[in-house]
Amino acid sequence: MGMGMNRAPLWDKMGSKQITQETFDDAVQENITEFEMDPEEAVREAVQQFESQGVDLSNIVKALRPPASENGQRQKHEILLTLDALGKAVADSDLAEVAEQLVVFTAQCKEQLAFRCLAGQNGAYPVVFSACQVASGDRNLMLKAFYTLSALLDGQPDLLDTAGQDLLLQTLQEYGEDADMTLAGIRCVRHACLKHEQNRQDFVKGGILPLLTGAIVQHRHSADVVRTAASALRIMTFDDDIRVPFGHAHDHAKMIVLENDGLRVLIEAAKAFTDNSSVLSELCATLSRLSVRNEFCQEIVDLGGLNFMMSLLADCIDHPDVVKQVLSAIRAVAGNDDVKDAIVNAGATDLIVLAISHHLTNPQICEQGCAALCMLALRKPENCSIIMEGGGALAALQAMKAHPREVAVQKQACMLIRNLVSRSRDFSQPILEMGAENLITEARAAHRDCDDVAKAALRDLGCKVELRELWTGQKGGLAQ
Repeated sequence: MGMGMNRAPLWDKMGSKQITQETFDDAVQENITEFEMDPEEAVREAVQQFESQGVDLSNIVKALRPPASENGQRQKHEILLTLDALGKAVADSDLAEVAEQLVVFTAQCKEQLAFRCLAGQNGAYPVVFSACQVASGDRNLMLKAFYTLSALLDGQPDLLDTAGQDLLLQTLQEYGEDADMTLAGIRCVRHACLKHEQNRQDFVKGGILPLLTGAIVQHRHSADVVRTAASALRIMTFDDDIRVPFGHAHDHAKMIVLENDGLRVLIEAAKAFTDNSSVLSELCATLSRLSVRNEFCQEIVDLGGLNFMMSLLADCIDHPDVVKQVLSAIRAVAGNDDVKDAIVNAGATDLIVLAISHHLTNPQICEQGCAALCMLALRKPENCSIIMEGGGALAALQAMKAHPREVAVQKQACMLIRNLVSRSRDFSQPILEMGAENLITEARAAHRDCDDVAKAALRDLGCKVELRELWTGQKGGLAQ
């Protein structure tokens, strides 16, 4: 491959190997001129070469750049031509043209991340920010400008600056009663805060939390606003920015609950959407991120949150995404020992076993289901009896059998088996008769991460446990 392929890749902030759009375009052009490939083949070959070198091309537009003009000037990719037209319209304060170009540019940004990245690297943010300012006072134009800002920030939270944060906070305050403007603003905030700890902290300091809970209360009949605001609250509790060793996720969760009555707001909101599983699933996911203290878990039950989770699980047992969220939430609130009893008394164990059996081919549901049962069994012999009677141990072993390569499933199932027998040895024999010893031994042999939990489960089941170091994993054969 020619010169284009030998350019040294850059390393982005996330630690992956990347190249510039120009390097890619030059390599494609070189394939056409020097190797006489047709355009499609030239692009395909360039992609293959860079990827074989371990380069991440997610930010690259994998298309042929338009040919140079007659005077030899390089042509731009289509999205950059739209950006130029938008910039000109903004500079001329031609509002009709601004509106038209915003719609085109938004559509191009949404098409793929590579288009957004290319635009972002070529000064799109200041142009879109200026468009938001030019639109001020014209509601419809403001909506279009915020849709564009949201599309541009998706996957590129670094683009947002302090002025942009202030504009979003101010807009959400001023247009609090306008559902469409609120939705557009919150979508921008969501994209700006995902995988960006500094933006999260800045927005929280700027007062975003009461604006988000306020939006849920104000627009409690708007599925889109409630779903998006709940999702934004949840993102404020994420610890997903690999550039920051210690985030404020826990503090933000406490602020949502203690300063903004977040649990009540979310659970009350659920009452308006008893038939809307996507909204309920979002509310459920956010509640599980807020279950960071014992008293918060108890409050979720006291406010009726457990009842809504149980109904949701029963009504949506066929919807894997919803089932996964509810199981995860049950697992989170069961961190409180008193809540464990409330969950079991509400009939959750049968529903969880049903969910695992019903979605036995889904590794995430098997993992979350085993994890939820594991949490309910911990330090609770009475609950262990109910789980055993309900077929919990058998469901866990079936999950292990169905997903031998999924370390998370194997691990949670081993932990559940161990919790079931650690204080109730009478269950050891029936569990062994279900074939537990072989499955746990296989999990231990296949996954180093399972070694400790598998060993503990085998020991508590009364099985002989060989030290891993001495064995090759083959019966009867000592390692040489």
